[in-house]
Amino acid sequence: MKIIDAQLNPTIGALEANTTKIINAIAEARRNQADLILFSELTITGYPPQDLLLLPHFIEQTQNQLQRIIEASENIIVVVGLPRPNPENKEKPLFNSAAIIQNKQLLGFQDKSLLPTYDVFSERRYFEPANRVQIWELHGKKVGITICEDIWQHSALLTDTSYRKNPIQELISLKPDLLLNLSASPFSITKLSNRLKVCAKATSALHCPIVFCNQIGGNDSLIFDGYSLYLNAKGELLQIAKGFEEELMLVNLEADSSPMTLSFSYVEDLYHALVLGVRDYFYKSNFHQACLGLSGGIDSAVVACIAVAALGPKNVLGIGMPSRYSSPGSINDAKQLAQNLKIEYREIPIEKSFESYLETLSPHFAHLPTDVTEENLQARIRGMLLMAISNKLGYIILSTGNKSELAMGYSTLYGDMCGGLAVISDVSKMQIYALAHWINRHREMIPQNSIIKPPSAELRPNQTDQDSLPPYEIVDNVLQAYVEEHQSSEYIANKFGYSPSLVEDLIRRIHRNEYKRRQAAPGLRVSEKSFSEGRRFPIVERWIK
Repeated sequence: MKIIDAQLNPTIGALEANTTKIINAIAEARRNQADLILFSELTITGYPPQDLLLLPHFIEQTQNQLQRIIEASENIIVVVGLPRPNPENKEKPLFNSAAIIQNKQLLGFQDKSLLPTYDVFSERRYFEPANRVQIWELHGKKVGITICEDIWQHSALLTDTSYRKNPIQELISLKPDLLLNLSASPFSITKLSNRLKVCAKATSALHCPIVFCNQIGGNDSLIFDGYSLYLNAKGELLQIAKGFEEELMLVNLEADSSPMTLSFSYVEDLYHALVLGVRDYFYKSNFHQACLGLSGGIDSAVVACIAVAALGPKNVLGIGMPSRYSSPGSINDAKQLAQNLKIEYREIPIEKSFESYLETLSPHFAHLPTDVTEENLQARIRGMLLMAISNKLGYIILSTGNKSELAMGYSTLYGDMCGGLAVISDVSKMQIYALAHWINRHREMIPQNSIIKPPSAELRPNQTDQDSLPPYEIVDNVLQAYVEEHQSSEYIANKFGYSPSLVEDLIRRIHRNEYKRRQAAPGLRVSEKSFSEGRRFPIVERWIK
């Protein structure tokens, strides 16, 4: 049996275009003499369609596109994901389903059993769980069909929930010859290795191979990395599709294949995820050009490199906005970066604007000492200038604050936080350094001085970030343990040998700045717990004192 594992990049809501992409893949599979083609979860609609699923005409049009796919399925088996109406109309109006089609006939649907409603997922809001799992007789094989989460319960790797049902356990007695899985599994740095473990657990339980098809592409904050898989009955990896690219991977179940070892770079994957997230955010929204403030620091440098890789140098504008506190070295670093990346660079000094604000406010600030207010004024002037360029020239602003800064509130609301997309808002400061070194692995794109100098907002004389914050290594350790792992302050202090008062202060800062992050630009999610997607804490609360 030959299978095409069709790892595609659908656009949410582009039903006709997605279906055309599906039909083209079916034609290519037929040319490769494949017996079956497998697509990802909700391929017709793109994942996640969110409240588009509540629109009756959206579901109606989805069913119309299914008919186009059925007509295109001559002499091949197609397994494709889509939402479908619940015919019994009990509780939830829809099923998250795989349509099984053979030679222009719809054989039926396999519905999803386990509906995640945690972190970035809210499937129980829309879907009814499957009534049963079953075996499908396809091309002389007994085939089990599962959708994404259905294979995770058996692995014991779920940390956010535990389901009463276990679809893999239910399939054991049915003795399938093959397991297919349609997935829309978002990227995070550790996700690929976990997926491999999940698939291996399923094959070991069922004693049959698995073909796993994962969506790729950026959809708002979520990034899907692909890396579709084929494992044998022993749980050994035989094939893996490309990451962050569309691919039609041909799997021959009868061919002799040697097991392969999974090998990938966390930093390289993080970079490619961010590039894909930016590219698709622009492409799928019909945006073309980006601008950003270039300070000469490492954060804006990394964002500029990602933007150039995603959009091309002709579509990226770097803007230097020096103040009285900007060092000559930082100004030169910004210019050198723009030259290295071959992007347009414009310089708009903010001194006159800053003086005007100070003069306007002086009657109201009389006899009050200079403080963070004057620092924030500079950041907000820069934000206004970027917004003016955006409005007048049609650029989308990329904000450049990293996750560590956003956690600590070390960012200015309506200043450096303004923008259309927060590219690195889920990337910690230490990961930023790792990305910078990876970007410079062949030649120096980011000036070395931007990497080695102490990080500074340069909003007052001789300022560094560590005037207001502990070293970023400490911030990032606490951030990881508290936000992503949900550990207590006592546990964190003991684990790292930090003083309890330091840890408690950092945790207070995380919660105190919740209101800022609510007003931030959408950010790309690359960790298990981002601030922009999947983490929900109240602004007004008294648990953290």
